[in-house]
Amino acid sequence: MACLLTIETSTKICSLALSLNGAVVFKRINKEGSSHASQLGAFANEAIVYARENNLKVDAVAVSSGPGSYTGLRIGVSEAKGLCYGLGVPLIAISSLKVLANAFLMNNTSDFTFHDRLCPMIDARRMEVYTALYDETLNEIQPVQAKIIDEDSYRESLEKSRILFFGDGADKCRNVIKTKNAIFVDDICPDAEAMIALAEKAYRKKEFVDVAYFEPFYLKEFQATVAKNKVL
Repeated sequence: MACLLTIETSTKICSLALSLNGAVVFKRINKEGSSHASQLGAFANEAIVYARENNLKVDAVAVSSGPGSYTGLRIGVSEAKGLCYGLGVPLIAISSLKVLANAFLMNNTSDFTFHDRLCPMIDARRMEVYTALYDETLNEIQPVQAKIIDEDSYRESLEKSRILFFGDGADKCRNVIKTKNAIFVDDICPDAEAMIALAEKAYRKKEFVDVAYFEPFYLKEFQATVAKNKVL
């Protein structure tokens, strides 16, 4: 077991947690959105102060690797790299979608059966989502992809088993994917606490990434938007 610092910024939620032997000892979360740049640094500073005051040595930093918000991922990975350099510890990268799936399992095990499939969805604007399909032990059944949702999406899989859809991208699919085997679950979001078990597993296996060269898995190229009303 280890003392791990986990960072999740793939959506509008910004969160950070410090864990010891798998248990949360410090956590900060902001669900307001558009504040990652200002909030995450403050959260990290508080966590480091807490660790020092309680004689805890951080053994590794884990960060959500994407896909998700371009800006959020960039801010999260930058902060994680800075902490790794400053503390002299390794970096762990965890799929944002796997974090989201684990967040579901942490809160909804009674609604989940062995043959069900998990489909976390992160909003990618319009009718597109970042998504993947997992089984009950978070083995990947369908790979991470940017998927445009229509009435035929997941048709073959839905004929074989129930699929539980959740995340901020799932709500817009509710009126498109209509079958009794499509179950939509509200209020599931990725956060740093849901990363802990995944990060501990990676830490035990020494599955670290290169601090200098690691980049988030954006999945799609960043597309800048131009304001409609320009102020000169």
